[in-house]
Amino acid sequence: MKKSDSGVQVSVLVITWNNFSFLERSIKCLSVQTYQNFEILLIDNGSKDTFLDTLPEKYPSLNLKIYKLQTNLGFAAANNIGARLSRGKYLVLLNADAFPEPDWLERLLEAAEKYPNASLSSRQLQVDRPELLDGEGDVYHVSGLGWRKNYNLPVYSLTEPQEIFSACGAAALYPRQAFLDAGGFDEDYFSYHEDVDLGFRLRLRGMKCMLIPAAVVHHVGSASTGKRSDFSVYYGHRNLVWTYFKDMPALLLWLFLPLHLLVGFFFLIYFTLRGQGRAIWRAKIDALRGLPQVMKKRREVQRSRSVTTADLYRVMSRNWMTPFVEFLKRRSG
Repeated sequence: MKKSDSGVQVSVLVITWNNFSFLERSIKCLSVQTYQNFEILLIDNGSKDTFLDTLPEKYPSLNLKIYKLQTNLGFAAANNIGARLSRGKYLVLLNADAFPEPDWLERLLEAAEKYPNASLSSRQLQVDRPELLDGEGDVYHVSGLGWRKNYNLPVYSLTEPQEIFSACGAAALYPRQAFLDAGGFDEDYFSYHEDVDLGFRLRLRGMKCMLIPAAVVHHVGSASTGKRSDFSVYYGHRNLVWTYFKDMPALLLWLFLPLHLLVGFFFLIYFTLRGQGRAIWRAKIDALRGLPQVMKKRREVQRSRSVTTADLYRVMSRNWMTPFVEFLKRRSG
């Protein structure tokens, strides 16, 4: 019998767009969780397939709700719709190409009780190479660049939670009310870097973020959009500019603006030489065009700030060479 909505503690949001080859495995992993007081809100971003209609019959014990959007509104907007429709105290985001281990939700909920004023990030392993990490949350650099912590490094022993800058949206937990109070994801982002932006805004409001190494998922990554695609280059590099100008406290914004511009110039040259000049130049031009609206949002974001500049600076990556080292390391991996 399907569970009722009464007393639901957790709302799991799964966004899908033409990635059904992975989706059923993800749903199957949710069906065998050791913690079962949750609902699943499956938001489809305008896929052209009837596959979703078969899931309730295949998994009758799950409290599964399917919402079909007419068009692809993007990862950010679809999650916001799911958050507004949800009933749980906690929102748990899970990508359709992420496959949680059976005790994943149980470990997240234990940590949520221990860290009530924090968002939580899962430990991600690579599906094809589980001996390698796919990430341990997100790093934010003072230049405005963000990346997954410890991506492509060998799995190592880690048992205790650690503070990180922000949670990777592929497998994260947010207190639902904090998510809504912060405005959720910025829907102008469409996709990419929206989780870093949200994590930044939550930090400005006084929340922390913790990596929970016992909460493990196996992640494919970029199953819908493709790794290193023009899509990811465009949205990733446009949106990181908007995050920098919207969220950075004034002192840090002006202090590290030369480095932000240097990093931007580096990527313009790199992607142009790699044959993706159209994507990267369009990203930066559209970022500039959107700056007036971003600066309007900045006023609202900064008004909500309740932490010091020093507190934020402490949790950022600060070495000037790190963005270039990390980038080159990922290209050789």
